[in-house]
Amino acid sequence: MINGAHVILYSRDADADRAFIRDVLGFPGVDAGGGWLLFKLPPAEVAVHPVHPVDGDPTHELYLMCDDIAVQVEEFAGRGVEITRPVSDQGWGRLAAVRLPSGAELAFYEPRHPVAHSL
Repeated sequence: MINGAHVILYSRDADADRAFIRDVLGFPGVDAGGGWLLFKLPPAEVAVHPVHPVDGDPTHELYLMCDDIAVQVEEFAGRGVEITRPVSDQGWGRLAAVRLPSGAELAFYEPRHPVAHSL
């Protein structure tokens, strides 16, 4: 029986991004050995979307979900986190993104659709 999911974020500065996840996002974690940190994620869900012909090969994305995106943006900004995409209305939700220490972007959104993670 499936009992969880494991998400891998590849990073050009894994130590800095791990510290961000621990210290800024506040996700608790365990050391799997040798400083290899694994973080507990909030409840999750998975969606499968068709690939558009112009998009090329399928890729995977990670979006964090929040209850109030305006409050979340304020919290990040107050902690000195760079907001790389201001809040935009996507119809299915309100989307924004922040810069990780490695330079990668991490998106988050306030859903306007029914959510499966609360089932």
